[in-house]
Amino acid sequence: MKIYCTPQKVNENKYNSDLKVVLFGKSDKNTDGHIGDLIWDEINRKKLNPSSKAWDLLSIGLSVISADYAGHRQKSHDGWTRVFDLIIAVNDTNFWNEQAFLLSKLLGYLTSDRWYFTFVDGGFQPEPPKTGEIKTFDNDSIVLLSGGLDSLIGIIDLIAQNHTPVAVSQLVLGDAEKQRDFPKIFSQNVPHVQFNHNVSIPNSETPSSQRARSIVFLAYGILIATCLKRYEGTETVTLYMCENGYISLNPPLTGMRIGSLSTRTTHPIFLKLFQELVYNAGLNVHIENPYQFLTKGQMLINCLNQSLLKQHAHKSTSCGRYKRHGHNHCGRCVPCLVRRAAFKAWGVTDQTNYIYDDLSIDSPNYSQYDDVKSIAIAVKELENAGIDRWIGAHLNTAILGDTTNYKNTIQAGLNELKIFLQAYSIV
Repeated sequence: MKIYCTPQKVNENKYNSDLKVVLFGKSDKNTDGHIGDLIWDEINRKKLNPSSKAWDLLSIGLSVISADYAGHRQKSHDGWTRVFDLIIAVNDTNFWNEQAFLLSKLLGYLTSDRWYFTFVDGGFQPEPPKTGEIKTFDNDSIVLLSGGLDSLIGIIDLIAQNHTPVAVSQLVLGDAEKQRDFPKIFSQNVPHVQFNHNVSIPNSETPSSQRARSIVFLAYGILIATCLKRYEGTETVTLYMCENGYISLNPPLTGMRIGSLSTRTTHPIFLKLFQELVYNAGLNVHIENPYQFLTKGQMLINCLNQSLLKQHAHKSTSCGRYKRHGHNHCGRCVPCLVRRAAFKAWGVTDQTNYIYDDLSIDSPNYSQYDDVKSIAIAVKELENAGIDRWIGAHLNTAILGDTTNYKNTIQAGLNELKIFLQAYSIV
């Protein structure tokens, strides 16, 4: 699928694309898509002046999200792998065309699709605020805030360690209020920037794949990172993307869940490749997941402000099907099961309301649900085969180096799940 993405409203189809997408604006025709029309309003309202390369990176991220919505997996040759040919307007065409292969590689890993890029002139570079009106943040870092439990722990720990992060969010229906409420816990010391990509793609896939969502989330964080005073002073800005190590690695539970069937939105291989792209662009931002080698249960146990966490943990969102269940936790998908196992390991009563709470019920909706059975199978196979044989080639030593800590994290995460399922006599 050939998609042309540009901030300009283009009448002619000079690239013979299958779809045109307007970046940072709205299209005039219902045959065209658009995305990000509210982003500049938020930046302009705050009188910020992000770097040109950061605008380019966000343009790429928004273009990828548009493609993810436009491409129908069921229409692909194998029912999953899509092929995208993206033509994207940027400010520095020479640089980004040199990075096309790296982009294809990291996105291929993230989504299991095939990506091709061509970069053309006409990128988004708005007029900065007037001299003397430009605002910068005095804060020392960026933290991505999703409304999830891990990102809540992350921001609590950063404050406890005397960091002063700016919280950056991608607005998600059902989580928007939580995203706004969590920073208020820490008073005005944690400014919050919340973006809405407001995507509209004709004939989009429903539900959309969203395998690529983390690239635009990171791009938002980098955009704001370039608006910190320390960035202007050529200091490195740390961008914290907080995710427990087990879900970050998200090992395929069975032989059927290969490739991107298990999401890789914070997988260390993806983050390493993305970090390489960021450094190549001269963007002095370091991406860090401080919980890469901790399970969700260990994150809860080790949180530096237990009182605060106990007040707010149940308000966070973990469910992989949250929207599908009317913005409620299902209680039986993999993220819900990891969450429930973590609360059990923490030893604190889980006040979250789960639709399918009692997994001792022997029915397809409870103990016989696919995700529950997959975890039970994984627990048994790990016990029988050992971690090295069970994990197979999932951990790429050529990119990750020594994988001992990653394997230990997976083993600890599955052990938390095992103990949780044992309480329902499932394993």
